[in-house]
Amino acid sequence: MNHRDRLGRFLATDPADVGCEEAMAVLHVYVDLIADGRDAAAAYPGVAAHLAACGPCGEDFEGLLAAVTSP
Repeated sequence: MNHRDRLGRFLATDPADVGCEEAMAVLHVYVDLIADGRDAAAAYPGVAAHLAACGPCGEDFEGLLAAVTSP
């Protein structure tokens, strides 16, 4: 990835994005809301923005959600 690509990714970042550390700190709450059928993105819009943009955190989210919702 060159400097132009990095700058482009930085400029495309949603200002609501809370970042990895904060998203991971509340991920269990976010997943519990979804598992309960509630709107987690409305409660935590910054986490929703981050999960949409960060592949590794999105994978953690998907894995935790699968673990919580699997019979």
